[in-house]
Formats: sequence, C-alpha cells, structure tokens
Amino acid sequence: MSFQSLGLSQALLKAISKKGYTTPSPIQAKAIPPILEGNDVLASAQTGTGKTAGFTLPMLHLLAEKETLRHRPVRALILTPTRELAAQVFANVKEYSEFLDLRSAVIFGGVNQNPQVTKLRQGVDILVATPGRLIDLANQGELSLSKIDFFVLDEADRMLDMGFLRDIERIMKMLPSKRQNLMFSATFSKDIKKLAQGILNHPVHVEATPENTTVEAISQKVYRVAKAKKTGLIIKLISEGNWKQVLVFTRTKHGANKLTKTMISSGITAAAIHGNKSQGARTKALAGFKNGRVTVLVATDIAARGLDIPLLPHVINFELPNISEDYVHRIGRTGRAGADGQALSLVSADETSYLTGIEKLIGERIDVEIVEGFEPDPNASTEPIKQGQGGRNRGQGRGGNAKPSSKSSGGQKSNRRNARKSNANRN
Repeated sequence: MSFQSLGLSQALLKAISKKGYTTPSPIQAKAIPPILEGNDVLASAQTGTGKTAGFTLPMLHLLAEKETLRHRPVRALILTPTRELAAQVFANVKEYSEFLDLRSAVIFGGVNQNPQVTKLRQGVDILVATPGRLIDLANQGELSLSKIDFFVLDEADRMLDMGFLRDIERIMKMLPSKRQNLMFSATFSKDIKKLAQGILNHPVHVEATPENTTVEAISQKVYRVAKAKKTGLIIKLISEGNWKQVLVFTRTKHGANKLTKTMISSGITAAAIHGNKSQGARTKALAGFKNGRVTVLVATDIAARGLDIPLLPHVINFELPNISEDYVHRIGRTGRAGADGQALSLVSADETSYLTGIEKLIGERIDVEIVEGFEPDPNASTEPIKQGQGGRNRGQGRGGNAKPSSKSSGGQKSNRRNARKSNANRN
C-alpha cells in the first residue's frame, strides 16, 4: 500500500515524499480512510507507530478542501497532555501542510503567552494546545472554539492519568455540537471508553497494535540489584557499553536531579527533564540529547509519551513505574520505525510486585541478569515503599510509591488527584 492509494491530495503527497516516507504505517493505513470519509475514530496506537500522521494527514486534506474563511477562525483543535508533545505535533502539522494554504499555531504554558496571542489574532486554522493554556486564553477572550470542524484528543489515557478530565469537559462545552472527533490512546481502560462515549459519535474503532503489548523490536532485560547499588550499576552499563544516547526513567523529580548530578560527576554528560524544570530548560535538555551533546536524558513520566527521538537505542528504568501501563509507554520510546531497541530495568527487592504486575500486563516473563558486584540484597523487604517513606518527594503526583492493588483503584485515583494539582505546571 502507498500513501497515494489512500486518496490524499497531491500537496500532501509532496510533503510526505519530502520527508522521505513512501509506505504508511499500520495505524496510518487503518485510520486515514475512515477519517477521510468523515467518521469519528477511536484509535489504539502505541507511541512510535506514526499515529500523529494518522490523524494529521486526513485532517489537513479535509480542511484544505473547505473554503478558507477570511478571518481564519480555529477550525481544528488538537489537544495534547504535555508541552513537548504539543510542540512535536505542531512540527508535524507544519511539515505536512507546507504546500497548503493553512495556518497553524501551538499554545502551552510555561512560556510568555503574548507571542501566542499575537499568532492567534493573525488567524489560525489548526491549533495544537495543552489544556491549561487553552482554557486560560479562552477565558481571556483571546480565542474562540465555536467554528471547530475537527477535534483531536491525543494521548487520551495520559490526559486522564494527569488529571485533565475536568479540563477536557470544560473544553468540550466550548466546541460546537457538529464536528468530527478523533481520539487516540495507547490503552483502552474503562475510563477511556467512558470518555469516548461522551465525545465520539458512532466511532470507527482502529487498532494497530494489541492493547498493552510491547513492541517486538524491543529487547527487554531486568537487572536484579540492591537498591543502594543501582547508581553504580547504571554508570557501569553506560560507560562500559559506550552508549551514546540513553533515556533513563526515575519515579520522582528529586531522584532525576540526584541521578543526573551523580552521572555528571562520573564523566557522563547528562540532563534532567521533568515538571519542575522551566520550559526553556526542558527544551535545551531535549535538544542537547537529540544532537548528541547530552548522552543521558533522565526523565520522570512526563517524558514517557510525547518525546519524538528517532532511532533511540536504549531506555533504562532506573526505577520501575508503580503503574504497570507506564512501563509500556516508557520503553515504547525505543524500537521505533522498525529499528531495534534495548529496554533495561534495574529492579530492587521493593519493586518485586511492580515487576510482577508488568509481566502480567505484557503477558511475558522478562529475562533476568545479575551483575557481579551489584547483587540484590537477600535481606531486603519486597514490600513497596509506601507514600511518605523513603525520602523526599515520595507520593508527589504520579511519582508516588503507593502500593498498587488489583482490588481497589483508590491508590491510582489519589495519584491522579495529586497530579491534577500540579498539572498547571506541565501544560
């Protein structure tokens, strides 16, 4: 199958060709036709499957077919959970619309709103936004969503995890009732299905990868290690492996900062990226990581979904996530576009239940290795560290270490409430 066979315009085919793409990915091949036909779509697609083009290309095609209004009101809204993802979706929109008479803009928090307001006043057809800044500018009367033809909710599951449900509901009230809706999510939980029922109208269901499975191209391994020896082990792996680009995940912001400082003192160029960092610092860290000046990017889960890093070879879970689905999202940053990738997890005794939950979710056992000199502590407790124990920043938002329970979702709900309090800093 070719992009041409999907029925896209010549202007879009020219832009696609310029980017060097010839064959659509599975999610693109499945999502583009029903969107072009005017259907609402509910799509399940993992990070790195090309989903952004899956909704951007047909949306641009349909927008270009319609008459351009003189004052260019916002006709398409793409809502994303994080600034990084918003910036990357916007970059894709710009690239694919290069040969079309369409204007686009991106708005998110953490930066001065004045340039964004100026752009909106000039007229914008396609707006990429995070919820907080969108609501702020709408409340200020700087933008109207009354002319929306297309509404895209990207990373819907991440939106809910970060506590944006109430913001989404507020935004929905600003939109006209007649519009085309597209929802993309890596997982289809009960909450996601409930949200879809309130947004989508007789949607076409599209699924490119089985729910909660890991990409086949990713090699996974677990290192059982004593908690106190994790830092030494990760430095040994990166240094002796001579790895040049490694994305490392920690559960807390404090942990990310501490690990970054230790790596730098060990001669490894590293930078941290998380919600407490300014937008300028986050952008600089990501740019340095992409161009090779920074070897290791240490991140909290804010970066798990939305970082577009082509051919990323290594992802390391310095700490396992306490929500199993986040493991899939984290390691999905590698093994993209058909390339091989390696996902390593450093697992201490108190993370045993997290590992069990992850293996149950993905339906496979992960190979285990023990490195001499970094053996696990045989006397350590396998009980997870509970909130309020084990150091600073425990229990902050999704970085908390609340013990997961299959009988109750109370812990996750508490995490989401905490996350909601801080998400104004993230979008």
